[in-house]
Amino acid sequence: MRKMKGSGNYLKNQVRKNLAKAIACLLLFFLIIGGIGLRVLFTLSLNLLEVVGLVLSLVPLGAFFIFLRKYHVYGGGWNGEKQVINLLSSKLSDDFLLLNSLYLRGGGGDIDHVVLSPGGIFVLETKNWSGNIVCNGDNWQRSGKESFNASPSRQVKRNVATIRSIIDSNSTLRHLGIWVQGIIVFTNVHAKLRINNPTALIVKLPQLPDQILANSGSKTFSHDQLEEIAEEILKQKR
Repeated sequence: MRKMKGSGNYLKNQVRKNLAKAIACLLLFFLIIGGIGLRVLFTLSLNLLEVVGLVLSLVPLGAFFIFLRKYHVYGGGWNGEKQVINLLSSKLSDDFLLLNSLYLRGGGGDIDHVVLSPGGIFVLETKNWSGNIVCNGDNWQRSGKESFNASPSRQVKRNVATIRSIIDSNSTLRHLGIWVQGIIVFTNVHAKLRINNPTALIVKLPQLPDQILANSGSKTFSHDQLEEIAEEILKQKR
């Protein structure tokens, strides 16, 4: 499988940014506490200014935990995306093109992967979730929690519509008859899925290459045509 240059590193960048912010907040907390500690050590008293400083030190400490949590969330997502990239790269031939971590204008957020095959396009929504996961149509639950708005099936359908609109906006590509299909991929081995009336194709990571091969259409696009499609998509990056 060929990985197209120009693909994004959205999650990777978010991991690094949030780790850097968490470290900066922790250092600021210790600087404030250290400064107050030295002042108290020399004066042997705690005045109003030091009390206010101690209270204010809770702000960078709280921010530290917020950024640390984001670091772990984005890190889990990044790990899942790397698993998808490694598996597809080892299982699919150079007839396939792979775009990763696309943040497109007019889209609903980051698109994890786009696979361009000789028969059509697959838009992948990758989830590194663990535990019990229930899907009822477009409604999802995790580990017995209440339904939440971040529906993977709605997300992948929005991303499919985004890719579809990019293709349709190009008169040359619009007449090629390219179809676009969304797939939700669960990468965590501890994920336990219960699926009812899904509105998108849902697979676990080991099944993904076979699903792509089995669902590829009969129409064959050349390497040049796939690269043209990829370049058109990459033009829309933010």
